[in-house]
Amino acid sequence: MSRSSELFKKYFFTTISIILVSFIFLGSALILLVTGIWKDEKLDLLEENTVSITSSTYGMLTSSYMGQNSRGAIITICSNLTQVSDAVDADFFIINGQGVVVYCKDLLDPHGLVGTGTCFIHDNYVIPNEIMQTVASGENFRANGDMNGLLRNNSFIVACPIMKDGAFKGAVIAVQPIESGLVPYILTILRMFLFASLFALAVAFFMAYFFTYSMIKPMREMSMAAKQYANGDFSSRITVKKRKYLRSRTEIDDLTDSFNSMAQALSGLESSRRSFVSNVSHELKTPMTTISGFIDGMLDGTISGKEKDKYLRIVSDEVKRLSRLVTGMLNMSKIEEGKLDIKPSCFDISEMIFTTLLSFEQIIDNRNIEIRGLDTFKENTVNADKDMINQVVYNLIDNAVKFTPDGGCIEVMSKSDAEKAIIKIKNNGKGIAPEEREKIFERFYKVDKSRSYDVKGAGLGLFLCKTIVEMHGGSISVRSEVGQYTEFIFTLPKQ
Repeated sequence: MSRSSELFKKYFFTTISIILVSFIFLGSALILLVTGIWKDEKLDLLEENTVSITSSTYGMLTSSYMGQNSRGAIITICSNLTQVSDAVDADFFIINGQGVVVYCKDLLDPHGLVGTGTCFIHDNYVIPNEIMQTVASGENFRANGDMNGLLRNNSFIVACPIMKDGAFKGAVIAVQPIESGLVPYILTILRMFLFASLFALAVAFFMAYFFTYSMIKPMREMSMAAKQYANGDFSSRITVKKRKYLRSRTEIDDLTDSFNSMAQALSGLESSRRSFVSNVSHELKTPMTTISGFIDGMLDGTISGKEKDKYLRIVSDEVKRLSRLVTGMLNMSKIEEGKLDIKPSCFDISEMIFTTLLSFEQIIDNRNIEIRGLDTFKENTVNADKDMINQVVYNLIDNAVKFTPDGGCIEVMSKSDAEKAIIKIKNNGKGIAPEEREKIFERFYKVDKSRSYDVKGAGLGLFLCKTIVEMHGGSISVRSEVGQYTEFIFTLPKQ
């Protein structure tokens, strides 16, 4: 099983677990809420009926009918208790001022007549002091409990006092078991919630699967692409389809873009590396072959004594070429490791340019290249690392000489303002295309990939020039017109 599948399962089941826990919490909160509301409604209903019975009982007890026909009045009171008890499924009874039950529905026989005058259920009731104290003060009592063990189950208890001329005469008490009404009510609510929840959960499962798959898909593609990158294939890219339900970019989109940018950079780096290896191999092989051939010719006598000096100079030039190549690679390595230190000193950069041009005198003369601008040179002092700046000047002049056609011209300029020295080296020739200019300062990049002598190099010169100039706080740029000219301009702070 792949890691991406494991990640999908982990995210999916985590999401589903959160949804299930949320529904359980919601169901519990709903049950608690509706239970509280149901209890309040039941107590309100009991209290309303208790107050009604209290009013009717008080009227009956204080009426003349009670004195004329006490048995009929008692039957009327007990019948009223029976009707209300049956209507609301509760037990209503009346106590006197001492807390003894005097009237209840059980005093009537099946024919609706007063029986023996005793009740086997209520005669044993001893009303708790808490209830008696509340109703004796003229206030209604509301609570739930078992009346100190008198009731079998936890019940709603409501008591309403019967007052006459401000004196407590008795109370009407209503008792209703909680479980008998609450359990069916909760089961009904729970059944409705479960049916609704099943539908909602089905939709939630589908949406969780869809969103999780959509979220994990780019990661799965990244995992597969990373394996290809590890094998040296950098062609794969991650494509994320635009999701209509998301109006803005997400972190996954940013991650995908970063991943593709990384792949592009790795691809370019790999291409540069291969080009570098190829270039360096060629640049090392050519001078070494030349050196080896001329030295072997001197040793075996093929090259006579009169010609040795000529070929020794060629060998010397090739050795210097190798030295520059190795120095460039060492400097690049030091730059990447942050170990290339600047050792500033004051020197005349105009003189450095003139001296560097002299080192190319033979090639310039042989190819009939015209040098312009030297007559305008003035002393131009900068405070910089002389060896590093010499490498910049040498590389730019070397490039100008390489790419200037026979009979062409190279124009140099050295001037300054109050803050910086400005150096320009311009040569006519085929120029540099606009798309090439953006890459020309990248390491290992070569505008001309051919292997002719005129364009030899490993693609490090301009990269080192840019790095060295910027290390000094300066800037370097290139201007060119295809088929006309190429001009490099760099500046160095005077301090």
